[in-house]
Amino acid sequence: MTPIRKAVFPVAGLGTRFLPATKAMPKEMLTVVDRPLIQHVVDEARAAGIEHLIFVTGRNKGVIEDHFDLQYELEQTLAARGKKPELSVLAEAQPAAGATSFTRQQSPLGLGHAVWCARELVGREPFAVLLPDVLIQATQSCTAQMVEAYQATGEAANIIAVEEVPKDQVSSYGVVGVGERKGKSFRITGMVEKPKPADAPSNLIITGRYILQPEIFDLLETQQKGAGGEIQLTDALLRLLEKQPGYGFQFDGRTFDCGSKLGFLSANVAYALARDDIAPAFRSELKKLLG
Repeated sequence: MTPIRKAVFPVAGLGTRFLPATKAMPKEMLTVVDRPLIQHVVDEARAAGIEHLIFVTGRNKGVIEDHFDLQYELEQTLAARGKKPELSVLAEAQPAAGATSFTRQQSPLGLGHAVWCARELVGREPFAVLLPDVLIQATQSCTAQMVEAYQATGEAANIIAVEEVPKDQVSSYGVVGVGERKGKSFRITGMVEKPKPADAPSNLIITGRYILQPEIFDLLETQQKGAGGEIQLTDALLRLLEKQPGYGFQFDGRTFDCGSKLGFLSANVAYALARDDIAPAFRSELKKLLG
């Protein structure tokens, strides 16, 4: 099987739910503790063995490219001052030379269109898609879990990360139908976008992590606009699953929707409490705030 070497990060969104913070700064650069959202998601991909990071950007997103580049002046200053721990942090976060690519999504035409914009950089091989406003806190990288599940299928399959939510909440998400199960994976029998609870095929929702076959690009090229006047990835996936096997994968981990204020604040608390260097003092401060 062809290994999963490339990952696409759609980072062209406007981040309107975080205005005015995102007026001049991309939402992907908002920090969870001391790392930008996009850095957390890139770290997840790299932990899964991803070698090539492909960013689909838009206007005013140049700071993302700068973040993954060397900053000689900063590093020289840190070296001169003997700041070895800080230099080590920068080195660990730095992708290898030639490991990042950037392309533009000139028009806000949806997630499906953003993925399609990466077609020339991905080529004709399977690839991962990671939504940068979804953080998944896990012992093993969620993407690494998915790569293992993909390899276990032994076929050119599409893998979609899913998680369970209360039935009365399914109307806010894309929901999958559940077929034959094998461990944490199952055949997807269908997908419905934001169904009424009574009409939902299950209570398993699409989470924001995918492993896709390159044939998705052929379908996205001809995909008609769907909900919101955008080219929806889900619509193209439904067509793809008519031709190729598709599996849902229930990963181990906790999801934070950092596209919402509540999810973003919750992620900061959870990630801070997972840090040995600041958790004790932070826990004490939380107790004071909570009275």
